[in-house]
Amino acid sequence: MTEPAVKPAASATDEGKPDKPTPRVDVVKSGDAPRPAAGDAREGAARVQSEPARPAKGADKAGNAPDHGKPAPKQPERKPPPPAKPAQPKVIEVAPMARHARTHRRHWGILLSFLALVILPTALTGWYMYAIADDQYESRVGFSVRSAESQSALDMLSGLGGLIGATSSSSSDPDILYEFIQSREMVERVDARMDLRAVFTQPWFDPVFSLPDDASIEDLVDYWSRMVRVYYDSGTKLIEVRAFAFTPQEAHRLAQLIYEEAEAKINELSSVARDDATRYAKEELDKAIDRLIKARQAMTEFRVRTQIVDPQADIAGQMGLLNSLQTKLAEALIEQDLLEQTARNGDPRLDKIAREIAVIEERIAEERRKLGVGGPDASANGEPEEGYAKVIGEYERLQVELKFAETAYVSALGAYDAALAEAQRTSRYLTAYLQPTYPETPTAPNRPLVVALIAGFLFIGWFSLVLVYYSFRDRR
Repeated sequence: MTEPAVKPAASATDEGKPDKPTPRVDVVKSGDAPRPAAGDAREGAARVQSEPARPAKGADKAGNAPDHGKPAPKQPERKPPPPAKPAQPKVIEVAPMARHARTHRRHWGILLSFLALVILPTALTGWYMYAIADDQYESRVGFSVRSAESQSALDMLSGLGGLIGATSSSSSDPDILYEFIQSREMVERVDARMDLRAVFTQPWFDPVFSLPDDASIEDLVDYWSRMVRVYYDSGTKLIEVRAFAFTPQEAHRLAQLIYEEAEAKINELSSVARDDATRYAKEELDKAIDRLIKARQAMTEFRVRTQIVDPQADIAGQMGLLNSLQTKLAEALIEQDLLEQTARNGDPRLDKIAREIAVIEERIAEERRKLGVGGPDASANGEPEEGYAKVIGEYERLQVELKFAETAYVSALGAYDAALAEAQRTSRYLTAYLQPTYPETPTAPNRPLVVALIAGFLFIGWFSLVLVYYSFRDRR
């Protein structure tokens, strides 16, 4: 329904004055079209008629045209202006008044969803944390891998030992140890010494914080990462282990076993590094030993076959015999020359000395033949069948091989001893800066924090669902 336009009443001071058009403000409700007033056209026409005509340019005050001796031109007749258009009222839209808020079914649904999705799960979580979840005790142990370098006698004599640090930290061993503590191998080693399933399994119902009774090794490894937390500082190379258990004794025992197994692993790494450092030298030493054994066996076989222990000494004896025969031959020849000068023909002494010279010459030829190529009766006579020349050649070859094998063996043995001494100079060990602690107060689980986190996440999820619901509702 359209309300009539409101016209302000004239005051006492306005009496006797001509009426002027007064601006009007129409208040129209939203949805109503404005309607012009009935007297607006009449007021515009009266305003045009009551307005006096403006004098022409150059006329006097009476409105007469100036007289310049010429007749005044005829002024065109002025047409009255067209009537003014009625003024449109200014329309202000006013929003309808809001109705009183009422509770709808969606409001009750949102409230019920808040109770079901936030309040109830939070209450159940608090009941579980404070009524069912058992206390956990924490034992801490901290250690670091160190390497100590001992000084050799040469370093101390040369004064280089003071320039070398006595202890240092290995760069890769802490990283290996950090991964080893969280590995399955560590779990199996500790489980062999301490029944982890009995330690982590509770007799009462606690499916969240305890290990199931029928847990496999994979389940045990996953649960190990929850109960054993490893913190590693890459800058200082320090490792801290926090072991959790349901009793103080088990927590302390677990931390102690972790430290012992970590120490055993470091010893294994040191042994492997020492073996790697001496492996090449050991291989060379083994080759030198095999070569020396073969050379000595070949020399022994040669002596057994030739029945000569030292061919050089035997040759020296043969050469001495040959020289002796040469001396006797020379004496016999001299004696024969003397007899030929003093004795008569047919003297028996000449026949004797001639036979002696022939025998000596034959013996010298035989001895020279022995030094060359052996005859068919050489073996029967205790002489080498192939002759002393070949025997000496083979002996010298075997002697060179034996000497080379001995020299290589001495060098390989020295290199192996040096490598072994160098490997023993550097030893790795595990040093504990924090011995396994014995807990007295439970530190886990953090019940207020767990309840607060679950309540916060539930509230965020519920609030997101409410926003999604209203966004779909506003689109319809």
